[in-house]
Amino acid sequence: MKRPNFLYIVADDLGYADLGCYGGRPFAGRTVSPVLDRLAADGLRMTQGYANSPVCSPTRFALMTMRYQYRLRGAAEEPMNARARGSASLGLAPAHPTLPSLLRDAGWRTALVGKWHLGYPPHFGPLRSGYDEFFGPMSGGVDYFSHCGTDGAHDFFENDEEHFPVGYMTDVLSQRAVDFIRRMARQDAPFFLSLHYTAPHWPWETREDCHRSAAVHGALPDLQGGDVRTYQRMVGQLDEGIGAVVDELEANGLLQDTLILFTSDNGGERFSDNWPLVGGKMDLTEGGIRVPWIAHWPRVIQPGSVSGQPCMTMDFSATVLHEASVAPHADYPLDAVPLCATLRDPDSCFDRPMYWRMKHRAQRAMREGRWKYLCVDGHEYLFDLAVDERERANLARREPLRLAAMRAQWEAWNCTMPEIPQEAAVMLPYCVADMPSR
Repeated sequence: MKRPNFLYIVADDLGYADLGCYGGRPFAGRTVSPVLDRLAADGLRMTQGYANSPVCSPTRFALMTMRYQYRLRGAAEEPMNARARGSASLGLAPAHPTLPSLLRDAGWRTALVGKWHLGYPPHFGPLRSGYDEFFGPMSGGVDYFSHCGTDGAHDFFENDEEHFPVGYMTDVLSQRAVDFIRRMARQDAPFFLSLHYTAPHWPWETREDCHRSAAVHGALPDLQGGDVRTYQRMVGQLDEGIGAVVDELEANGLLQDTLILFTSDNGGERFSDNWPLVGGKMDLTEGGIRVPWIAHWPRVIQPGSVSGQPCMTMDFSATVLHEASVAPHADYPLDAVPLCATLRDPDSCFDRPMYWRMKHRAQRAMREGRWKYLCVDGHEYLFDLAVDERERANLARREPLRLAAMRAQWEAWNCTMPEIPQEAAVMLPYCVADMPSR
């Protein structure tokens, strides 16, 4: 049997309803995401899919390791920032098995095109964690034209060498992904391509906004810039790039045998659309962690599939490993649950308790079935998400036994995780002095 290829696409700070197939509003009279909408229509769309964290680098730890990110010191940073440069502890340790390292050792060609955000050389890096090739930025936020990070330093690499591509970041990454697929089509080995875009993360720059680059240098959070239309255009240009990559798969006869996964690393930021959810990035309310999840695999997934199976980022990574028939490392048991049955039968459901915690605002959350336990700043909430996705009707007083049981279950799970270090950083690009709170 032919071994499948895998294309794992991750957007950055994309909101739950930013895509047309998730209810997103049109842009200039047409859908903002025709390519992703078509992948969803021809594949599987998850309605209850979550990110492992409401902020970027912790989710990426979970994606890579298929374990709760809280097990790794670097993931306690919310998120990792420039202070991690030179650190020997703030990053994904090369000794830890990862999805790409396990696939590489089993014969897959592996590449990361796009954002890494899991620690800096010489101690950490994509080539030290299972990728044969790397092309992209090491840090979190990067200007789309100068390719400089939040500290003003140039941040773009090809493998271990600094690289200076010319052009709009989204287009540069898409073109490299197309090139990788074209090269892989001439080889016999299967491939695993991580395509981790920086879009639509700030700064608010479309392909046409090169003139803004100098103005945001050293001020990448772009607190005085942006608007909804600019943001939608950024999403649209992301979608165009994905279209070029999908077209290349099809042109080389690889589309049927490639599992394509698409998601976001966390919920939306300032200009994103999370309707009907409340909150966004940095929040454990639904808007911060529930994200789009699309799977496309013509040989396996029936067109028009929709699933309400609750799942997390790490579950889809475990699904890739399972579909490759590659075993996890015995010394690093997975917390993730593969979703192979869901790919084949969207009505297939199973119990999947899920847990989150954040140093920011002492947040904790747990979802089990239709129920969600949430605690923020010491205030406890209980929501029935089947009827209240906006988390407005707090049932804690009406259901005290259920609240107590879910609190106890969260606390029992939390005892299995390392404590959050006191020195772990929380980085907020803006506060209520910059804009009103959500």
